Amino acid sequence: MVELVMLDMAPGAAFVEALERTWLAGNAVFPLDQRLPTADAARSVAIVRPTAVIGSDGEQRALDNGLPVADGDAVVVTTSGTTGKPKAVVHTHESIAASAIATSAYLNVDPASDRWLACLPPTHIGGLAVIMRALLTGTPLTVQPRFEPSLAEAAAHSGATLVSLVTRALRQIDTSLFRSILLGGAAPPTDRPPNSIATWGMTETGSGCVYDGWPLPEVELRAVDGEIHVRAPMLFRCYRDGASESDPRDIHGWFSTNDLGSIAPDGRLSVSGRRGDVINTGGEKVWPGPVEVLLSAHPGIAEVAVFARPDHEWGQRVVAAVVLSAGRVTPTLDDLRDLVKANLGVWHAPRELVVVEQLPKTALGKVQRHQLK
Repeated sequence: MVELVMLDMAPGAAFVEALERTWLAGNAVFPLDQRLPTADAARSVAIVRPTAVIGSDGEQRALDNGLPVADGDAVVVTTSGTTGKPKAVVHTHESIAASAIATSAYLNVDPASDRWLACLPPTHIGGLAVIMRALLTGTPLTVQPRFEPSLAEAAAHSGATLVSLVTRALRQIDTSLFRSILLGGAAPPTDRPPNSIATWGMTETGSGCVYDGWPLPEVELRAVDGEIHVRAPMLFRCYRDGASESDPRDIHGWFSTNDLGSIAPDGRLSVSGRRGDVINTGGEKVWPGPVEVLLSAHPGIAEVAVFARPDHEWGQRVVAAVVLSAGRVTPTLDDLRDLVKANLGVWHAPRELVVVEQLPKTALGKVQRHQLK
């Protein structure tokens, strides 16, 4: 029986040691997010059903009602839940090794001179993948309990050369301190530094599998009716939900990502957004991304998210939720409409403005649009 061991502990050296110890015993790990409220944590545990737990004291204890995993399984990670209920994604040792090898080759990682900094939550694939690829390739690793600009820069001064970040973290550090920065979680800024790499991927692909639009080796992409499909050795084995498992891949191994986009003749990927994010207003399709880029240029806006609300006349209307910049002139709806109409078709212009104190986000900075609607 292959145990599924829940790591109920904060990020750090002890977390990495527990992961290594679990793997050496032939078992798989499930990292539990320490920031979850009790009820949410209980829901995650009910979905995943681990058979054992390692707590902050480092001791492993058996759990009731657990469900073992299959031979070869390495890790179970829950998705970020941007559209509602998270899913439990099962990866094998083969799939995480494929991701680690492909990423390391692309970045020309040299364990003799490079060091990874892990400062994103290891309960999400973007943070956990850094730890796993460092372990699998023998690359030195620094693990921090959370992202803090001063801590990240201190790690760079102490030898960290590689890091994975989200956009909001990117803007808070001296990016020149790192050799390469993997950027994921949300749409990258247009003014990102030259040593950053915009990644596309998801929990199911073991973190990013497309770098700056180009698929990593052995990653195959296709677009079917505008939806991106992927087939690759770093794909997950199955979803896990209570007593059941499901594999959504087709008989040829293709996985439908629910992301819409296109693939150029030279193979470069362009992503429009999640299928559920597109706004159909008066028969016209509006993607939030381009509108958000325009609105974020307004000096009175610190952050913005564009989403849809039902409209009796247009079917759906474009809504802009904004976090205001301190000390700046508050924008009006007309201001924002004029800004958008000067660059895009009039149907892209928001018909409603909502001012919020903060945008609902996942730990990796993805806006949870379903909470705004």
